[in-house]
Amino acid sequence: MSLFEAIILGIIQGLTEFLPVSSSGHLELAKFFLGDKSLASESMLMTVSLHAATALSTIVVFWKDILQIFRGLFQFKWNEETAFSLKIVVSMIPAALVGLIFEKQLEQLFDRQILLVALMLIITGILLYLADRAKQTDKKVGFGNALLIGIAQAIAILPGISRSGATISTSVLLGIDRERAARFSFLMVVPLILGKMAKDIMDGDMTQMAIGWMPLIAGFCAAFTTGALACVWMIRLVKSSKLTYFSIYCFIVATLVIVFWVLK
Repeated sequence: MSLFEAIILGIIQGLTEFLPVSSSGHLELAKFFLGDKSLASESMLMTVSLHAATALSTIVVFWKDILQIFRGLFQFKWNEETAFSLKIVVSMIPAALVGLIFEKQLEQLFDRQILLVALMLIITGILLYLADRAKQTDKKVGFGNALLIGIAQAIAILPGISRSGATISTSVLLGIDRERAARFSFLMVVPLILGKMAKDIMDGDMTQMAIGWMPLIAGFCAAFTTGALACVWMIRLVKSSKLTYFSIYCFIVATLVIVFWVLK
């Protein structure tokens, strides 16, 4: 993989991790159309690195919220900070279980499966369309809702299902305040990404440097920079109910990919 390709993938990851159009789906499409011939395991290494970059950008943007989570976890009294921290933990459970149990099967889905990506983008588009038409409420995230949002995040492991789109849409459809929904969506993924990286390091997967260090670093920097910008932008878009534009975008991309797949 060249530096140029790595930077392109980083920009795509940074933008699409927070914008509700599926970062994993767009990465798979980009790898396909850029002619990436790496094995799924090697491709996964770049994917994990790019996700680590956007996790870091989330930490930078939401450092106050993350500090609140840590305070809630390590204090010995029940209060709003403790409750919020435990809700984040609850939301992680479904995706963590799916990732651990079906790790090998999921890895094969990240191997230029562009038709699957297209079909999942259609589902993402439908979710966004429905969420934009939901009534605005001022509900907070409850423990039951946290689990349901976590299930949405687990389903979004599939390439083409937007993680932010699925979790934010689920939150809004459950009646949760839009800004709270966006913040919770972005915060709940950070521990999972960091946990995934830790597991890969312990398993030795991160030592398989077939694509080289420089492309990884270039992609990481590009993803971090664009991710921080997209994160702030996305909160404003959710608050102003402009998810329909992304719904239309998902439908257009899915249609083009399906047409390409049929004609190739």
